[in-house]
Amino acid sequence: MVKKTFEIPAIAYFILVATVIIAFFPREGKFRYSFDEGKPWHYGLLTAPFDFPVYKTSAEIQAAKDSSLRNFQPYYSLDKSVETEQISRFEQLYDNIDHEIIPSVYKNYVISALRKIYARGTVSEAELQRLAGDKSAVIRISGSAKVETLPEKDLFTAKTAYDFMVSNCPPYLDFSLLSDYNLVDFLHENLKYDSLATEKERQAILAKIAPYVGTVQADEKIIDRGELVNSQTYNILRSLKMQYDKQGGETGRQIALLTGIAFLVCSLLLCFFLYLYFLRKKIYNRRKDVLFLLMLLVIFILLTEICVNYKLFDVYIIPFAIIPIVIRTFFDSRTAIMTHNITTLICALMLPLPFEFILMQFIVCLVVIYVLKDLTRRSELITCSFYILASYILVYLALLLLQDGGFARFEWNRLVIFLVNYLFVMFTYPFIYILEKIFGYISNVTLVELSDINKPILQKLAERCPGTFQHTLQVSMLGAAAASKIGANPQLIRTGALYHDLGKMNNPSFFVENKIAGEDPHQGLSLVESARIITRHVPDGVAIAEKEGIPQEIIKFIKTHHGRGKAKYFYNSFRNQFPDAEVDEKAFSYEGVNPDTKETAILMMADSVEAASHSLPDYSETSIRTLVDKIIDTQIADGLMKDAPLTFQNITAIKTVFVEKLISMYHSRISYPELKK
Repeated sequence: MVKKTFEIPAIAYFILVATVIIAFFPREGKFRYSFDEGKPWHYGLLTAPFDFPVYKTSAEIQAAKDSSLRNFQPYYSLDKSVETEQISRFEQLYDNIDHEIIPSVYKNYVISALRKIYARGTVSEAELQRLAGDKSAVIRISGSAKVETLPEKDLFTAKTAYDFMVSNCPPYLDFSLLSDYNLVDFLHENLKYDSLATEKERQAILAKIAPYVGTVQADEKIIDRGELVNSQTYNILRSLKMQYDKQGGETGRQIALLTGIAFLVCSLLLCFFLYLYFLRKKIYNRRKDVLFLLMLLVIFILLTEICVNYKLFDVYIIPFAIIPIVIRTFFDSRTAIMTHNITTLICALMLPLPFEFILMQFIVCLVVIYVLKDLTRRSELITCSFYILASYILVYLALLLLQDGGFARFEWNRLVIFLVNYLFVMFTYPFIYILEKIFGYISNVTLVELSDINKPILQKLAERCPGTFQHTLQVSMLGAAAASKIGANPQLIRTGALYHDLGKMNNPSFFVENKIAGEDPHQGLSLVESARIITRHVPDGVAIAEKEGIPQEIIKFIKTHHGRGKAKYFYNSFRNQFPDAEVDEKAFSYEGVNPDTKETAILMMADSVEAASHSLPDYSETSIRTLVDKIIDTQIADGLMKDAPLTFQNITAIKTVFVEKLISMYHSRISYPELKK
């Protein structure tokens, strides 16, 4: 019993992709428009989505602050103990001096001067300079029940207070007698800056300044396409952007945005999942193919998310045309269109102008599908890239005409962006090669390269097995013609036919098409041994192809061109010679697998028909048709075609093509008359 390996359900990949997309999706409620003052508005009509205030500019707010604080009065705390303490110190000093030299009248004057100085207030030199810098005409005294004010010009420092004492000394007193007693020591600061009270008052004044100059009502027009962004409009747009940024941090809005994003992204991915499940069952059943398609989708969506979140580049630089080019190369047009459309629809959810983006990308996708039918040469990709560039430019110009009625807003930098996109599309050729190596796919470009008969391995086949080589050429011709008739891939069959008999190089002379007249290498061998040599060319061919690095898609033709069929010549001969003996059917069977695609099934038919056609006694249409019917009907009866997706109509068409081609290959030629002498 064969143990089945665990396989991750395809839906799990879609869930993972949805999670990644939603995680990086821009959902902060950002204002997704870019604008500059004095330049035209590039987007459509913009109306207010909700009521919002028009905030003042930084300059306007600063001007309002300066105006409010122009007459601001700082707070200072008055320390009354300084006056009492310094007068007491002076009295103690006076008690220790000779009263006859310094009469009491001097004492009374000094004490009176100190009272006047401290009543007006003293501050430090640094504080007085700060007050002059703040242009404060008046200071306020904090800490008392009633706020008192002092003119800044009346304040003293230690130096100005001493000068006051000298200049106001009565003429009958000799102030020089007091100089020995260093009166400056009794002049200290009794006013200190109250930072807490001052800052509290300052903030209260600033809080009264309104941060906005008006409001914009919901649905009110802000600006329309082509209008210049003047200073007033710029301030409104700036205010709307600030409001978006402010609301983006609110938990409720974040949950609502996340819910909407998740629903839309999951809905689009579900459509893609259902398309693969119901309409592309073969792709759906191969997890490698599902991963490949989802990988392309995620790459371009993440690039768009980076573009929107960080504004590193314009979104039209991203070469979305690569998606249909690559998928069309490996799969089919409908899958290419579906994948591209799902990708662009998800990306459009992030952009400010989704309609223009979807329209451009949809037209470009159709251009790729119509122009690039088969990517077999580099020149075809260059031609397709030019068509893509032309499509971008023409759609851009058409949108300008539609929206503005002219080209007044034509931007040359948009052409530069389209040219960069064109250059990126040109890199699709090496990108396809990389994908082939990673995912094991095979493109028509690779098929054309592999079908070059000058390749060393095919040259080696031609030298060792000339008859087999001619046989492969005929089979490739028959198979390609039949494939074209029923809508299969003729290039794939043509290439697979050239390699399907590589295994015969190990024992070329044992195969009838390479046998030299008069020699029979099977002579002396039993029928079982001969059958083993003949059937061995299938695994030998696989080994040679793998050693040469031939893609698995081509190796598949080697494995399936005989399927699980038998070497009928030796099998029938054994049954005829030993009718009563038990036959080991495995000894006469090929070690291959039955074909499961149209291409491999056609090759099996073409291979058998072409080989059997050489044994016909005559090449009339009747004999050829009888042979073709017999070979193909036998293969069907033996169950070799049970896995092939062919209809009876396909098989009938294939038979008809084979008959027509064989008749043309074996038609009789006229004999040339001899020249009479």
